[in-house]
Amino acid sequence: TVSLYTGNVKRYKAVEGQSTYELHRSECGRKSLFLRRHKFIDYVSHCFHNQGWSLDACVGYALDKGIFQKDQVVSTKTLYNYVDLGLMDIKNGDLPEKVKRNTKTRRARVNKRILGRSIDERSPRIESRKDFGHWECDLVLGHKTKDDDVLLTLCERKTRQFFMIKIEDKTSASVMKAFDKLREHYGSKWNQIFKSITTDNGSEFADLSDLEQVSKTLVYYAHPYTSCDKGSVERHNGLIRRYIPK
Repeated sequence: TVSLYTGNVKRYKAVEGQSTYELHRSECGRKSLFLRRHKFIDYVSHCFHNQGWSLDACVGYALDKGIFQKDQVVSTKTLYNYVDLGLMDIKNGDLPEKVKRNTKTRRARVNKRILGRSIDERSPRIESRKDFGHWECDLVLGHKTKDDDVLLTLCERKTRQFFMIKIEDKTSASVMKAFDKLREHYGSKWNQIFKSITTDNGSEFADLSDLEQVSKTLVYYAHPYTSCDKGSVERHNGLIRRYIPK
């Protein structure tokens, strides 16, 4: 509404109404903090490229050590949004965990190769991670076409205790040789420390169920093509690949 005739008459004017609306509209909505908190953004970029930290680690360390206050930082989720929008010098390809995550629905397949006890027979209490002594097992290979060394990896589900054991090759004999050395090392404590082992259906673990004949350790085999059945050891293997390339 505008005043006409020296203010004696007030009438609605569409042009004035539109300009007023556009002014109010330009000021509504949440404003981006990217420019106002550029010092923190620069800090994150430096730590990411020079220290090898994740975006969440940058946020947590800055707040924990008092480098920045709460009102000087942006959240981890916001940082990932900035990466998606291309506002930072960090690309999605620089985030090894983000590009490899699989969002497909989980489908439990039936094992065609029966090597031993199925993971379906595993106690639900093991899934809860409340008890110590339940391990996940896998192999980390070098170049498949070369005679590179192989790492046997073991991860305890409750404490995330992690072992990397160098073995000669990807054969069941080498795997069992490594487990024989472990059994010799722990002696009478073996049954208390290794209550169960969950692994995949690879031929290198074909003889692993033989442990049940010489100890109280139960060996479970995951569903085929379902690495999430032993997600802890897979996660640690990803960290190995980050710092020890093929």
